Amino acid sequence: MPSLPNSVDSALRQRAARVVPGGMWGHLHAARLPEGYPQFFARGEGCRLWDVDGNEYVDLMCSWGPIVLGHRHPRVEEAVRRQAAEGSCMNGPGAVMVELAEKLVATIAHADWAMFQKNGGDATTTAVTIARAGTGRRKILAARGSYHGSMPWCSPSLVGVTAEDRAHIQHFDYNDVASLEAAVDATKGDLAGIIVAAFRHDLGRDQELPSPEFARRVRQLCDAADAALILDDVRAGFRLHPAGSWEPLGVRPDLSCWSKAIANGHPLAAVTGNDRFREAASTIFVTGSFWCEASAMAAALATLEAMEEEGAIARMTAMGQRLRDGLAALAAENGIVLRQTGPVQMPMVLFADDPDFAKGERFCAAALRAGAFFHPRHNMFLSAAHREADIDRALEAAAVGFAAVRRTG
Repeated sequence: MPSLPNSVDSALRQRAARVVPGGMWGHLHAARLPEGYPQFFARGEGCRLWDVDGNEYVDLMCSWGPIVLGHRHPRVEEAVRRQAAEGSCMNGPGAVMVELAEKLVATIAHADWAMFQKNGGDATTTAVTIARAGTGRRKILAARGSYHGSMPWCSPSLVGVTAEDRAHIQHFDYNDVASLEAAVDATKGDLAGIIVAAFRHDLGRDQELPSPEFARRVRQLCDAADAALILDDVRAGFRLHPAGSWEPLGVRPDLSCWSKAIANGHPLAAVTGNDRFREAASTIFVTGSFWCEASAMAAALATLEAMEEEGAIARMTAMGQRLRDGLAALAAENGIVLRQTGPVQMPMVLFADDPDFAKGERFCAAALRAGAFFHPRHNMFLSAAHREADIDRALEAAAVGFAAVRRTG
């Protein structure tokens, strides 16, 4: 059992509480999860994760998305070791920066150039800044409930955020063309860009793929206003389509934001863009002492190459469908109504008639004790390291979770 009173995890939480505000911060805070979830982890291997007390889990969160090939993928880790042996954080970037930018431009359909950051919020903020610089306008439209990072302009929390931080952010409803058009009209000619998630993946609600009509209308409205269409592909990028998540819709953005899966767990983010915004990207001032760390870029280059060679998207899709089918069968056996939405490689699993997520939390807590790390209200992630036996092991744990829900009603 994780997080027992005398466990290593419990002792670390007590120590952290003395030196870290609240003991932890942000979305990685285990207090946001059902009781019993560990806060601290010891190691990962493939699609398995071990906490500091030695408990093993089939990992269905993949570090909240960055692990796309599996923990400690040999090819990626070898690329990092080779680069680190030569230098990583230097007075400027290594040659690998150019190689990686070339790879992204060759892979991503809309991209004529790339620039690098560290976190998804860095990338979205950089893209918004480029849009404003390239248009000379101020207003940015974003969908209500969409997550684009924790910066003041887009944070889901208003604590410490001023009205001025959000003065030029206006909202519409994702997939609602009329709402989008009204929001564009409300900018009164001051539209710099529209930022959209690859699909609607708001916390705690059914996921929703973009309709072709919505995606096309976003593109048309940006073209009519000479504004930037910014695709926030931080969460979904490289899991749905290698050339960009909206490529199957036939809609290409002006700017895209990438992170999470780009370097298989090594810290990196990127903005890619077309030539319309090249000059703007070259004139803004955005930077960070660690943004050109060469080891992470080597990891990204190795990750992109391995994903292609190993058929990572097809593998994640197949295993995601196996998980979805297995969960549906188990739910039916237990007389439980389950809602599974979104792409199968990024599953969202919610229970019907569960407004406070109590059923989901009981399910997840029981499944955790049985050896699978599910989440009760956030979309999960598959990796190319998941195999049939891993999914079947997760389903065995899920059966324990469903039984717990059935017992409590």
